[in-house]
Amino acid sequence: MTAIQTKFFRFALLTLPLTVGLQSCSDTFFDVNTTPNNPTVVPATVLLTTVEYDIAFASSNDLNRIAEVFMQHAAGVANQVATYDVYNIRGASDNQWNGELYAGALINSQQIIDLTQAASPAYAGIAKLLKAHAFSIVTNMWGDVPYSQALQGTNTLSPRLDKQQDIYLGNSGQNIQGLFDLVKEGMADIDKGLDKAYTGFKPATDDVVYGGDLTKWKRLGNTMLMRLAIIIGRKEPATAKKIIDEAIASSAGLLNDNALDFQVGFGSDNGKQNPIYSFNFVNRPSDGMASTRFIDSLTAYKDPRLARFYTTVSGAYVGFNNGSVAAAPALAGRSRIGAYLTGAGGEAPIRIITNFQRAFMQAEAVLTLGVAGNAQTFYQEGIRASMVKAGIATADINTYFTANPQVVTLSGSPQNQLRQVMTQKWIANFGIGLEAFDDYRRTGYPALSQVLNPSGDDGTRPVRLPYTDNEIQRNPNVPNPGPKTNERLWWDID
Repeated sequence: MTAIQTKFFRFALLTLPLTVGLQSCSDTFFDVNTTPNNPTVVPATVLLTTVEYDIAFASSNDLNRIAEVFMQHAAGVANQVATYDVYNIRGASDNQWNGELYAGALINSQQIIDLTQAASPAYAGIAKLLKAHAFSIVTNMWGDVPYSQALQGTNTLSPRLDKQQDIYLGNSGQNIQGLFDLVKEGMADIDKGLDKAYTGFKPATDDVVYGGDLTKWKRLGNTMLMRLAIIIGRKEPATAKKIIDEAIASSAGLLNDNALDFQVGFGSDNGKQNPIYSFNFVNRPSDGMASTRFIDSLTAYKDPRLARFYTTVSGAYVGFNNGSVAAAPALAGRSRIGAYLTGAGGEAPIRIITNFQRAFMQAEAVLTLGVAGNAQTFYQEGIRASMVKAGIATADINTYFTANPQVVTLSGSPQNQLRQVMTQKWIANFGIGLEAFDDYRRTGYPALSQVLNPSGDDGTRPVRLPYTDNEIQRNPNVPNPGPKTNERLWWDID
């Protein structure tokens, strides 16, 4: 673990109390209690590291577990994960809504912006990209959420819920800046940091994603625009195509190499492992298993990534059927999550936006939006990038492509080709459940069978999360009762 990662773990628990402290009384009578060991303002150098880890946690913790069992990358066999597997998600995710997102990544991103916008816009620009991504997680999971009036402390204790359409596209009449414009504004701030005349502070080792390389953040910004556009592509195809065309044409480029992936590294020391490892190997090792359905899919494709995704037991993959009430095998008799997601001891990075996702998105955009390019080229690029990411040797990848032309070659109608693209993206997104869940709701692919013994609101796979109980009680603007889990989001159309 690097020194800056160690610094994060020292400061992470300070973040929430400090956000409260920043909103408290400033009467000079209390100045006598000021101590340098309890700062009232956290420097941007610490906040940036914290936000990056906040987003990594939000992307790989309980929200990810819900999405992973929904997408049948995994199966639940005990406790909360077993309830998620059969769609019982009411009462869950308060810690994620509040602690990891609103009181974590979002408020800390906003603090960076407030602290650095005037003097060091390079920091503010990065923070705007991170803020936009965190809000995309919130709205893609819950729909209409506090957005334009959120993060204002005691100035707005009960923020309104903005419509998802306005969160994406903006609404000047409601004074709402959309996510697309937020990302573009962040990229413009980053451009200021790239100007030779720039005199403000620039991130360095406190940036655990790109080490302060602003050109890489620009690439991420363009790829974020593409990702947001592809999500709304069925609802707003003309807008989506325009944004994707602009992102592709940008001189800054896209995430077009695995070395450019937006990911956050962890360590193998106790307490410093990534959340996927911590949950599955330290805290709750018996709660989840490999999904038999995922294993069967990769086996049918003769996919070499399976050996990196899950371990074997006496040479065989042992999974569990989603929703089954049968007794699960003992821990020693189960396939466990493999080195791809965990490393040797928890040090594997949490992947958030990747090169392989970008390639699959471009293939989808060609097929569905008429964006220029060759879908077949992007499709194969995505498969190769994912296999390389999983640790498959180039020679073995080439052998696989030669031996399995029916897998790596797009064929049939545009709809069938889209099915192929999204199925391979589903495989590649193993461990990135939020992205896979977004894709499934948008396209209906891959074709997932119903779980055994489904429950939840109506026995169907949820397409959104219910608002958390604490938020319903705290904010009178949150509808009670809220939408059912089968009510589609704005961008999720039939």
